[in-house]
Amino acid sequence: MIEIRGLSKSYGTKQVLDNVSLTIPDGSLFGLIGINGAGKSTLLRLMADVLRPESGEILIDGEPVRNNEKVKRRVFFLPDDPFYAMGTTVEKLAQMYQAVYPFDKDVFARYADIFQVQMRTPVRNFSKGMRRQAFVTLALACRPRYLLLDEAFDGLDPLARLELKRGLVGLGEEVGCTAVISSHSLRELEDICSGFALLDGGTIADAGDIGTALEQVHKFQIALSRPVVREDIPFECISFEATGRVAQFIARGEREEIVSALQPLHPLLLEEIKVDFEELFLCEVRSRGYLK
Repeated sequence: MIEIRGLSKSYGTKQVLDNVSLTIPDGSLFGLIGINGAGKSTLLRLMADVLRPESGEILIDGEPVRNNEKVKRRVFFLPDDPFYAMGTTVEKLAQMYQAVYPFDKDVFARYADIFQVQMRTPVRNFSKGMRRQAFVTLALACRPRYLLLDEAFDGLDPLARLELKRGLVGLGEEVGCTAVISSHSLRELEDICSGFALLDGGTIADAGDIGTALEQVHKFQIALSRPVVREDIPFECISFEATGRVAQFIARGEREEIVSALQPLHPLLLEEIKVDFEELFLCEVRSRGYLK
């Protein structure tokens, strides 16, 4: 289990994280979301003990991460743009990781084949997608107890994204890995993650179970015999859009109560539309004034 307690981090005068507290359960695939600059990368680097906080602490399996070599051997951190020396090859990286992690050569060979990783070509000659596939192969082969992935799906084509998702699910099932994944590809996170945390303004604005969060919101399309206006909807909406006599809105609450409240309008059409995690996220950030 990862426990984050009262964590704060600044870069000069800019406060990036402010008294952040969060618990990530064992064996979970956990999505870390937020707009650019929300602090996702900083939080992952703090978890990996790459950065040091001004205050607060991070515990993994009840032990502090800071300066704890034993704990850090259970953690694999893959940043958005990993460092590598000029002549480094994937073959050399694999040899290095074998000295630190319970490296599985069979898993490495399998994913190297799936992603068509070039073993002896310098990594600096790879495209962004090829680099990501190479480092994902290494991460999966290291069989870590905790895997921290920053922008996990960035640069991957649809087939590679599918294979990565399969690999992460398999890693959880086979070694009980807890994976914390930051990504702007929210549909990918919805496919595999159970929990999530939304970073906003340096704090955790929302956190919980993705399925539960989606069950608590409902999207409807409604048509009236006259133009629809916002005042027609007798409750608070997360979003509302109208075009003439037809409108779509998203609201929190019980489905039956929402439908019942709309009946006095005598709608010509009232149908529910599925809300996905990305749409819910966009509604949340719009409500905070980031998108128009």
